[in-house]
Amino acid sequence: MLVAAVGAVYANSFGGPFVFDDALSIVENPTIRQLWPLTQVLSPPSGQGITVEGRPLVNLSFAFNYAISGTAPWSYHAVNVAIHALAALTLFGLVRRTLESLRTPSAPLVAFSAALLWAVHPLQTESVTYLAQRTESLMGLWLLATLYFFQRRQFFWSFLACTLGMATKEVMVVAPLLVVLYDRTFVAGSFRAGWERHGKFYVALASTWLLLAFLVLGAGNRGGTIGSAAGVTTWDYALCQSRAVLHYARLALWPSPLIFDYGQDFISLFAAAPYLVVDLLLIAVTGYALWRRPALGFLGAWYFLILAPTSSLVGGTRQMLAEHRIYLSLAALTILAVLASQRTLGRRWWLAPLCAATALGAATIQRNTVYASAISLYRDTAAQRPTNGFARYNLGQAYAEAGRHVEAIAAFEAAARLLPAASAVPFNLGNSFVALARPAEAQAAFTTALRLNPRYPKAHFNLGNLLLERRDLAGALEHFRAVVALDPSDLAARNNLGGVLLELGEPAAAVEHLVFAARAQPDAFEAHFGLGNAYLLIGRHDEAAREFEAVLRLRPDLALARERLQLAQSRR
Repeated sequence: MLVAAVGAVYANSFGGPFVFDDALSIVENPTIRQLWPLTQVLSPPSGQGITVEGRPLVNLSFAFNYAISGTAPWSYHAVNVAIHALAALTLFGLVRRTLESLRTPSAPLVAFSAALLWAVHPLQTESVTYLAQRTESLMGLWLLATLYFFQRRQFFWSFLACTLGMATKEVMVVAPLLVVLYDRTFVAGSFRAGWERHGKFYVALASTWLLLAFLVLGAGNRGGTIGSAAGVTTWDYALCQSRAVLHYARLALWPSPLIFDYGQDFISLFAAAPYLVVDLLLIAVTGYALWRRPALGFLGAWYFLILAPTSSLVGGTRQMLAEHRIYLSLAALTILAVLASQRTLGRRWWLAPLCAATALGAATIQRNTVYASAISLYRDTAAQRPTNGFARYNLGQAYAEAGRHVEAIAAFEAAARLLPAASAVPFNLGNSFVALARPAEAQAAFTTALRLNPRYPKAHFNLGNLLLERRDLAGALEHFRAVVALDPSDLAARNNLGGVLLELGEPAAAVEHLVFAARAQPDAFEAHFGLGNAYLLIGRHDEAAREFEAVLRLRPDLALARERLQLAQSRR
């Protein structure tokens, strides 16, 4: 029934496209193109701030998907839904066995109701329908499995699950702590008894932190997306998280509005003070409950501990709020809600969670329709967070990819007002102007992008092409040279630079760049044709003839190449 419920509420998610971080993590990720050698698959790209960085097991799972469907999203959605269903089953098993050990009445029904509410809740869509956040759901599965196998005394499998979790996402750092707390609360009865009975196992679990440390150190600041490099100080992030902890709890009770990208959400100390007071009070109540009502206290600790790595002083990412972070913490709230309904609503208490699950499942189905296209997702995000420049920028990208450049320009211009220092915004604005044949505005946009970031190869290249079309050869030459200086391996820039130098009457200077382009692209007839012309102009007729012969092998119908070949042969 749990699997059927998950399948029912996520059946309409399979057609959803890749969005946001999916592009870098999946579509443009070269390390998932083959399953062997494993050393490549388990070494995701680094320094780019992509979701799979420092998370090799997630990268491996995407490689399996790529082997199945390439860049067709359906298999990625199928695996995400399967992971979520397995996590729901594991949560059910863990809660059922725990409640049975406490002799709780109707333990299987309580466990089923709690797992059902958790599985169909619309808050989970960001961890299931948004493909790159497989990191969260897969980590959640491993953490639940770590506890489940520990509860069953299957210590090897518990250790293995913990190890796999550490290779999945950094939040798994709390797993050994939760095992110790679970042991004290539900198995051993005290920390001393737990250490005496399972101390060696505690040490084994703690050893998995070494793997996590290795992966975290290798990821650094995740390409500038965390810490001070993300433009968010520890203090600002911590103040925001004072509100986040309660905001997630509120969404658990009333999941509206759900927002894909909150953007940066700064808050003053004065505004954060009430949230800080409530947070500290709840943490104090959790601590007291751990002492006097350990089972209840464990649920509170579960909620706060799992949120702690991303909703505390140590987070510091651009996404100061993100709904996927409550994926596993939500379980504590659904368990608490079901236990409360069992205690207060009498013999037919189960009707309350059943009705709630029906309503939540319908909301999940509706939320999945927002993910049906990048345009609908970012349009919804921009409507919910009108001051989020990233949402406006991504909406512009979605419109541009759909060929709706007038709407893209409006979105990019709105993003430029909100993100005045982001060079990517005017760059993409310029691309839309180019698509609409508005060269003067495109030139101004590319110039703005380069003013914000003079080391922006794509902006130099596109501006060079624009100037070339407008026959400003000197200007085009400057920008193509800038691209080659920044990225000597850029073949298109090399080819264009060589062509401009030819037009400016500098064939000897053009040869260096055209040789590079032609040798790197033996099947690109344009590079051979340009190089042949350069050789012809500087009197190297034998070499010119070889290049024109290469052109004719690729394009036998190109009459101009045949004429040039005859000219080169006649001058030998």
